[in-house]
Amino acid sequence: MSNADPILPIPGFAPGTKPAAMRRVVICAGTGCMANGSMKVFESFKKEIAAAGLNVVLELRAEAHEKDIRLSKSGCQGFCQMGPLVSIMPDNILYTKVRPEDVHEIATETLAGNKLVDRLLYKDPATRQHCRGFDDNPFYARQHRMVLKECGFLDPEDIREYILHGGYRAARKAFVEMSPEEICKTVLDAGLRGRGGAGFPTGRKWEAARVQNSAKKYVICNGDEGDPGAFMNRSVMEGNPHSVIEGLMIAARAIGASETLVYVRTEYPLAVARMRRAVADATREGILGKNVFGTGLAISCEVMEGAGAFVCGEETAMIASIEGQRGMPRPKPPFPAQSGLWGKPTIINNVETLAHVSRILNEGPEKFLSIGTKESPGTKTFALTGHVANTGLVEVPFGTTLGEVVMHIGGGVIDDNGRMSKAGFKAVQIGGPSGGCLTQEHLDLPLSYESLRSAGAIVGSGGLVVMNDRTCMVSIARFFMEFTQRESCGKCVLCREGTKQLLSLLDDVIEGRATLETLDLMETLGKAVQAGSLCGLGKTAPNPVLSTLRHFRKEYEEHIIEKRCRAGRCKALLKPEINAEKCKGCGLCVKKCPVNAISGEKKQPHRIDPELCIKCGACAKACNFHAVEGV
Repeated sequence: MSNADPILPIPGFAPGTKPAAMRRVVICAGTGCMANGSMKVFESFKKEIAAAGLNVVLELRAEAHEKDIRLSKSGCQGFCQMGPLVSIMPDNILYTKVRPEDVHEIATETLAGNKLVDRLLYKDPATRQHCRGFDDNPFYARQHRMVLKECGFLDPEDIREYILHGGYRAARKAFVEMSPEEICKTVLDAGLRGRGGAGFPTGRKWEAARVQNSAKKYVICNGDEGDPGAFMNRSVMEGNPHSVIEGLMIAARAIGASETLVYVRTEYPLAVARMRRAVADATREGILGKNVFGTGLAISCEVMEGAGAFVCGEETAMIASIEGQRGMPRPKPPFPAQSGLWGKPTIINNVETLAHVSRILNEGPEKFLSIGTKESPGTKTFALTGHVANTGLVEVPFGTTLGEVVMHIGGGVIDDNGRMSKAGFKAVQIGGPSGGCLTQEHLDLPLSYESLRSAGAIVGSGGLVVMNDRTCMVSIARFFMEFTQRESCGKCVLCREGTKQLLSLLDDVIEGRATLETLDLMETLGKAVQAGSLCGLGKTAPNPVLSTLRHFRKEYEEHIIEKRCRAGRCKALLKPEINAEKCKGCGLCVKKCPVNAISGEKKQPHRIDPELCIKCGACAKACNFHAVEGV
C-alpha cells in the first residue's frame, strides 16, 4: 500500500483535506493480545490520558491540538510472545506485556513527560539491552514487512484510515486505467505465486479464467486456514481486511467477474466480524456496488463461514461446501478456472496472495521482483511457534535462511520451562501437517518453493513449529498423522484407510510392538497414499512420517530395538525407577501402589519391580520428594 495522497475522497472530510497528524497510541487488538486483556488496556488509556491533562481523540480529525493524543486499535502487531503490545507514534516506542495497571505510568511518564518506561521495553536476550521500538528490535528489524506492515498500525475497523494510506488506489487503477489483459500480465510479470501451499503462478491462474467464455464468473478468497499452529491469514483479515477486499476487486476485474466471496473458518470470529464490517463499509462508500469507480461495472462481496474442515482448504472441496454439499474434492481437470462454483469459471486465492496484489499494481512488478529470489519473488509470512523464544508473525523475503528466522528473529530455542536451551535446536515442522521436518543441517537452507521441495518439505501456508532436543520425533509424526487422519473426508480409499493404517503403525512403534519391518511398511504405504490420493490433503498426509523417517530413522530404531524413547515422551517405553538420592524411605509410594510393585525398608531407598509396574503414576503423585522417575 502506498502512503501517497489518496485518490479517493476520505469519508467525512471535505475534498482536499486530510486528517491532522497527531501523536498516537496504538493498542494491539489482534486475537492473541485481546485474549491477554488488551481491550482492558485500551479502556485504561482512555481514563489515564485524560487524567494526565491530555485530550483523548478516538477518531480521525481534520484539526489537532498540541495536547491531542489519538488512541486507536490495530490488528496483530506480530510480536505475540510479548503481548499485549502498545506502540506510540511517531516516537517509535514499543511497550510489551502491558497491563492496565501499567497505563498510568505510560500516560504520566511517556505521554506527558516524554520519558521511557524501561521495564516495559523489550529486552534483547542476546545483548541484554532494552529496545526502544521497532527499528532496534531484532524481531522486527530483521523482517521485511509488506503484507503485515499496516496490520499493526491501521485501525482495521475504519475504512478512512485505509483510504488515507493509499487504499483502493490500485483497485481504481485496475478498473479505470487498465484492461483485464494488462492486469493479468502485470501480476504474471511480478512472479506472484499463490501463498496457500503449492505456489502456482497467480497471473497464469487469472489468465486461464479470463479467457473463458462465460457471462458469469466468480472470485473466492480462501480464508480457511486450518494448519495447526498457523494464523497468518487470520491476522491479515483481522488487521487489514480492506487489503483483502481490494485484492478481490482487482482479481474480479482481471477475469471479468462481478461476484466475490470470502470463505472464512468459523473458528475465526474476529476475522469474520472485521471482514463483514469492511465489506459493509466499502459498499456504503460506493467502492463495492453497481457502479464501481463510475465504470458501470458491478462488484459484490459476501463473507461466508466454513465449518472448519481441513479438507475444505482444497479448492474443489471448498466449492462443494459453498454450494451446500459435503466438502469433498473432485478430480481435476476441469480446473476451477474452467468450471468451478456452480459450474462457472472461478478463481480461488488465499488471503496473503490477494493482500500482495494492490502493492504490485501500485509499485509495479519490477519492485516486487527485486525482493526474494528469482523463482520465488516477494515475501512470505510465517507463524513461528513451538520451542522458540519469540513466537509470533514473521514476514521475510523468500531466500531468507531457516536459521535467520529461528535463531535471530525468533531469538533462539528454549527448553520446556521457557529458558534458553543449551542443547538447542532439533527440528522444525514446516508447512503444517502437509509439510515435513527440517533439521540442524537445514539451518542454512534458503526458504523458497524450490529449496524446500528439494529438502522433502513444502512452504505450505507458512506454519513453522520449532522443536527442541527434548522432542520425540515419532510422537510428532503421530500428532500430525492423527490430525490428517481425522480430517480426511474419506472419499479416497488410499487416504481414508492408508492414513488410518499409518497411524496404527506409529502406535506400534510408540508402544513397543513394532519391528524393523514396520518401518519399511510405513515407507511403502506412505508412498502409496501420496501417489493414489485425489487431493492435496491425501497426497501430502504421509509427509511428516516420511520426513521424520528420513531424518530421524535412528530414533525410530531406538524405539523398536532398544525399547527406548530418548526424549522420555513415550510412556510405554519408560522404565520406572526410584532415585536413591532423593528417596527418604517414607513408604507413601508403597501404600499407593495398586499392584504391590514397590518394596524397601523404612527410611531406606525403595525400588520398583518393572515386571509388576503398570505405570499408573500413583507413586509419583504420592511422592513428596520427586524421587519417582520414568512414569
